[in-house]
Order: sequence, then C-alpha cells, then structure tokens
Amino acid sequence: MAVLLGATTIGAAASPDAYQSPYSVKFSYPLGELIGDIQHGARGEPREESSVPFAEWYSRHTRHHFGAWGPPSRHFHAASEVVGHPIDWQRERVIAVALQFQGYGYQHHHIPDWDPPPDWPWKETKAGHNGKGIDCSNFTSFVYNRGFGFKLSGAVKRQSEELEVSGPGVGRVTQAKRIELPKAYAELVQALQTGDLLFIRNVHGEISHVVLWVGSIGKALDGAPLILDSHGADVRDSQGSTIPDGVHLRPFLENSWYFHSVSHAIRILHE
Repeated sequence: MAVLLGATTIGAAASPDAYQSPYSVKFSYPLGELIGDIQHGARGEPREESSVPFAEWYSRHTRHHFGAWGPPSRHFHAASEVVGHPIDWQRERVIAVALQFQGYGYQHHHIPDWDPPPDWPWKETKAGHNGKGIDCSNFTSFVYNRGFGFKLSGAVKRQSEELEVSGPGVGRVTQAKRIELPKAYAELVQALQTGDLLFIRNVHGEISHVVLWVGSIGKALDGAPLILDSHGADVRDSQGSTIPDGVHLRPFLENSWYFHSVSHAIRILHE
C-alpha cells in the first residue's frame, strides 16, 4: 500500500510505477491522535483482523467453511481512545482508518489482509487474480469495526437497512440514522457528513454499492467532493486517468453514476 503521510494529511504517494492520485485528505487533528492506537497497537495488527486465529487462515478447515471469502472479521472491542472526543474528531477517525487500506485491490473477501495461495477458490473480480483486498461493503464494515467496534453486515443490501448497529464492542447496540437525500446535487452534498455511508443503486434499482463520504476534509484541485470506496477500475480522476480497482479516493461528480444512482445514507456517528 502506497500512502503519503504527514502530520495531518494522507494522500496517494507519488511513484513512477504507480497510480498518482490528484486527491488527498487534510485532517483537522494530528494523524497520530486520530489513529495512533491502531498504528502502534494490536488493533491495527493484520493478523488480528479475523475471529479465526492467523495460524488457521489458510487451513483446510477455513477453506471448507469459508471458501473464496476467507476468514470472517472479528468483532473488535469498543475503542477506549474514542471516548471523550467530539463528533467531528470521530468522523475524521473513520476516514483515517479507511485510508490505511488505500491501494488494496477489489476482492470478494471479508478482511483486507487475507492473501490466499494460488490454488485457493476465487470469486472472480475484474482484478484478474486473487490477492489481498476487500469489496465495498466488507470494507465499510471493517473500517467501522476496527475504528470503533461497530459490527455492520458485510452484505451491502442488509448494511443499507441497518438502523440498529451491533457495538461499540460485543453486547451493545447503537441506533443509526437513515438520511433521505435531496434530489439537487448541491443540496445533497451539503446534507452529508464525513464518515456517512452512502448507498448506490445498480441499473435494476437494487442497492449494489456503498461508499464512505469524505466531506470537507477531502482535497481536490477542481474542488470536487470526494468519496472513499472499494470499486472497479472504471472511474476517472480530474486528470483523466483511470483510477485503479480497489480502495481509492474518488470524485463524487454531478454527472457521475454515483450521484445519478444514489439511494440514501446511513449515519452511525451522530449527536
């Protein structure tokens, strides 16, 4: 994963051999304050992502019971580091956690760091091969889980309907809000908050995709509002370059599929 880290900024790293994104995120709080516990603690350890012990991730038992999806995510305990912080800090934490996976491929996996061997069953994606990565709704679920201990469904349609979210931590339930969005683009953009889950319909009118709304902390040279999602390689950036498949910052434009197919939002962090 290639990211540019600063005191308050995460964006795509400049590399002659890699995609160079024109988008970045500028946080209002120091990055170490937002996700220091994840960067330097067991909560951020890749081998701790699943309820299945790491030693069994590639076992016959895992292959038999979980197949191409691989081991399921664990339910993380409530993050004590979140307590006492204002709601805008918590919303920025969502994006800071999510950007740790920038550059991961699009795969139908439950957890991002599961990297199966070549002979493992594979649920085909446009990436053309198996490997580390995660799909849209497992990505959003994992981000809220690692960041706060909220355990959302990894199935996109069910996630779009969840108004009682398990967590933070095991044995608790939090009420989420469904946000019905204005039809006008400018009003819709104003209605959303950083960290909102924004659900998108396919050509059949069914919920098929989910993105994280980045909001005012997103930075684009053309001023476009940004989202963060795991998606196929069929979105172009402001420079006309194709954004690779997987987890990347992408523009939410008035003429985009995202806007024209938007359904509603779910807000987990609210006052």
